This record gives sequence, structure tokens and C-alpha cells, in this order.
Amino acid sequence: MSSSEESIRLAAGDAELTVHPRNGCRVASLTIGGTEVLRQGERYGSFPMVPWCGRVANGRFRNGDVPHQLPLNSPPHAIHGTGRDTAWRTARTAKSEAAFTYDLAEPWPYTGRVTQTFELAEDSLTLAMGVETYETSFPAQAGWHPWFLRNLGGEGAPGEDVRIDFTAEWQEERGDDHLPTGRRIPPLPGPWDDCFGMPDGVSVTLTWPGQLELTIAGRAEWVVIYDEQEAAVCVEPQSGPPNGLNSRPQLVTPIEPLEIATTWSWRRL
Repeated sequence: MSSSEESIRLAAGDAELTVHPRNGCRVASLTIGGTEVLRQGERYGSFPMVPWCGRVANGRFRNGDVPHQLPLNSPPHAIHGTGRDTAWRTARTAKSEAAFTYDLAEPWPYTGRVTQTFELAEDSLTLAMGVETYETSFPAQAGWHPWFLRNLGGEGAPGEDVRIDFTAEWQEERGDDHLPTGRRIPPLPGPWDDCFGMPDGVSVTLTWPGQLELTIAGRAEWVVIYDEQEAAVCVEPQSGPPNGLNSRPQLVTPIEPLEIATTWSWRRL
């Protein structure tokens, strides 16, 4: 493990992970055998989505009979939570694992703590997140938004583009406003900017032919697949669908935190 004010670096075998705690506690880089698998540049790495995932319709949600208005950071909606815009504190670090926290604050209307942990092994990375309340119960969501490179490149010639394989029980029908309509439909072919239901747990495999196979798995029941950009594809396991603060609120209570985990496992081809 190595660290600076800006970066925490973990290592296991030929895998190396860099986390930027002060920039939303995002995974800045994941290299496997020296090959970067996450997009670099302006929209880079993998960031946590917390205390909500995807879009909240018009930035509005209710906690019981109490209405709230969130800033519209993707007008006309609020998107992807506040954790990605927050400086997190480093709670502990070791050679291959680390933990970080931040306290919920404005513009989120409730107090609480979010903890994110990373455990790196030679052939896997496990990310976990927990959301606790200090006082009032509130609805919340948590998940991750990784930008995986569409093409890993290669020595002398570019590699083949990634293939995305998964089996979902349903697709959340998406309206013109990019929000689920509430209808569940049979999964449609891509390209996607869509949420899928996997009640037995998320499992999505990315294959870069002749190079690497990486599976994103976990007990979460929803995953957003986004592959409409040229440089990268996203596989986003999350605790509920977009606009879930309204459609499927999951309460964080003083005795029951929200917990979610995902494991990325890989093998060379």
C-alpha cells in the first residue's frame, strides 16, 4: 500500500488499484498485469452512487409525508447522488485493502454516515458500501458507476471491443424522460442506457476477446447497462432502480443500515 494526500494505492499479485478519496472516493485506476481496464480523462474510473442511484424525477422525493427538493444537477432531474462530489476521509489502509467514510450533509436533508471499503486480491476486487443514519430514518440507495474501457488496446495492434453478456429477468421500461415507467418488459437488445432486474443477484460478464474476462457480481437485484459511448461501457450494480427513492424506497433506520457489495473477478484469456 502506498498513499499520498490525493491517492491510495493497493496491490495484490499483478493487480493494482488506485483510489482518489478526495475526489468522491472513486476508483481512479485498476490495472491487471499492467493493463488499465477503466477509462481515464475527465469521466474516469468508477465512482460511488450514494445516497441515490441514477435519476430522481425532478429532484423530488418524499420521506413519508415530508417532501424534499434536491439540486437539479442533470436538469430536469437530480442524478447519481452526492458521494461522488464529496471528499471522503481515510479510515484505514493496508497493502490490499482500505476503508473510507463521509458524513451526509446538505444538499442531502438527513444526517448519517457512508462507509466504503475496498478489498483487492490477485484475481478480484470487492467493493462494499454502507449507509447509516444518525437520527431520522430516510430512504436511500447505493451502487457504483464504473467506466470500463471498450477496447483495451494491445501491443502492435488494437484489441477487439468488449462483449457484454448477461441474463436478466426483466428490463425496466424507460420513458422519454429516461426514467422507468413502472412497467417491466422482456429484455431488449442494445445499445442500452437501461436498468435490468436480476432477483437472484447481479451477474454481468465483460469479455475482451483474447485478453481478459471480468465478471461483475453481487446480491444487488438491479443493474444499469450503458454502452452508448464510443470509449467506454458502464455496468452499474445498485440497490434499486433509477428514481427508486420514489418508486421503491428502502429505509435506512437507526437499527438497519443500507448495505451493498459487489465483486469484480477476472481471468486472463
